[in-house]
Amino acid sequence: MDDYPNHDAVGLAALVRSGQVTPAELLEAARDRLARVNPRLNAVVREVDPPSGAPDGPLAGVPFLLKDLHQDLAGIPTSGGSRSMAAVPAAETSTVVQRWLDAGLVVFGKTNTPEFGAKGITEPDLFGPARNPWNTDHTPGGSSGGAAAAVAAGVVPCAGASDGGGSIRIPASACGLFGLKPSRGLIPSGPARAEGLGGTATDGVISRSVRDTAAMLDVLTGPSPLSPYLAACPPAPFADEVGREPGRLRVALCTSSSINPTPHPEAVAAARAAADLLAELGHDVVELPTQPFDDAALAKDFLTSWFVSCAHTMAECRAASGAGESAFELDTRTMAALGRATSPVDLVRAIERRHEHTRRLAEFHESHDLLLTPTTATPPPRIGAFTIPAPIRAAQRALLTAGAAGLLRHTPIVDRLISENLSWVPYTQLANLTGRPAMSVPLHWTADGLPIGAQFIGRLGADGTLLRLAAQLERARPWADRRPPLR
Repeated sequence: MDDYPNHDAVGLAALVRSGQVTPAELLEAARDRLARVNPRLNAVVREVDPPSGAPDGPLAGVPFLLKDLHQDLAGIPTSGGSRSMAAVPAAETSTVVQRWLDAGLVVFGKTNTPEFGAKGITEPDLFGPARNPWNTDHTPGGSSGGAAAAVAAGVVPCAGASDGGGSIRIPASACGLFGLKPSRGLIPSGPARAEGLGGTATDGVISRSVRDTAAMLDVLTGPSPLSPYLAACPPAPFADEVGREPGRLRVALCTSSSINPTPHPEAVAAARAAADLLAELGHDVVELPTQPFDDAALAKDFLTSWFVSCAHTMAECRAASGAGESAFELDTRTMAALGRATSPVDLVRAIERRHEHTRRLAEFHESHDLLLTPTTATPPPRIGAFTIPAPIRAAQRALLTAGAAGLLRHTPIVDRLISENLSWVPYTQLANLTGRPAMSVPLHWTADGLPIGAQFIGRLGADGTLLRLAAQLERARPWADRRPPLR
């Protein structure tokens, strides 16, 4: 069991099938590792007892963690990082969670997430910040930050995650892991919720190996009876894509961003290192001076929808728990107030403009297979880097107490929220609003030893292409054995 952290989920499942190890032994190893590292990482915020009975399925016996946001296990609270829901048991098990259970995964805990997943860092008031195993002074990213920290630290080989604006790819980048956001509609939502954020969000995993993500996609992909439409599923298992040659791909590199005009040199270096490796492998790489879409307009449309969604989520949580305003973080209340102050016409306009962004990206994909960017514009920030100063927080409280939400738009508060949410992560929202698949691949570490990923965005349905390329990159520059100094 000392060798437990060196195996991925597919490998552990094979050991269980061959009788070399039992699920109970794996669970003991995972819990032992959790006990050793979690006091320093705060990655797992709730331990649970796995369902009784012998696990069965393609990944039987592999320890697994759920994200404490929308990944419900009946009878266990899903806090969403919020005090308002911390004691409210889930009425039923989520579709994706049931699929993980049916695959034989052994769920024994839930991971840290910011309140309602509303930030690119994981620092909820309820549980405190999750920390990066590569340097515990830094964030593991968000909103699947706890999941990424647990995987990077060797607690589990992969963990449940979700992505509404980059929340699989951002923490994968920050923790030196692989993260793929699937095409819209491949993975079902429900049964309690419709598509997250109007279809821009999806569940998935963060993993150390490409084959684990492929295996998990095979477990999760396919409609449920409640799906709003039938997405085109691949003709063969995603696992079969790993090891297949991707062919000669046409890739465009772009590091520019109007949201962050001066990305950190290490972010640029991460993308360029990926481009150089692609060229070595025989792919065609060109560089674009600007993004092939209006990223400033996309950011505005993204945040318009996000703030309104935050208002809706807060109202739903108040109805479910009876919680008052004080049960929610100040920034959450501010975002919700901005959402309530948004006119219906402005919301619909932001939603309808997604088609413009999709069209620009589709035009780009007519001549290029993939768009390559840094995953994030900076290395992982320090814990507390985005804490709003006391004078601005006082102004927030005063305006909220006065019911002057409309005035919020004309204060530095909104600029701080935008900076906090998007300045270090300006590249990831495009794939969400357009429904395209995207992945972060860990190919670069900074001089200080912090990971920073390279992002690839493909055409709709190009999930298999991304997996084939990721596996090729993994073979050329292996990363699974590169571990953080945490012991």
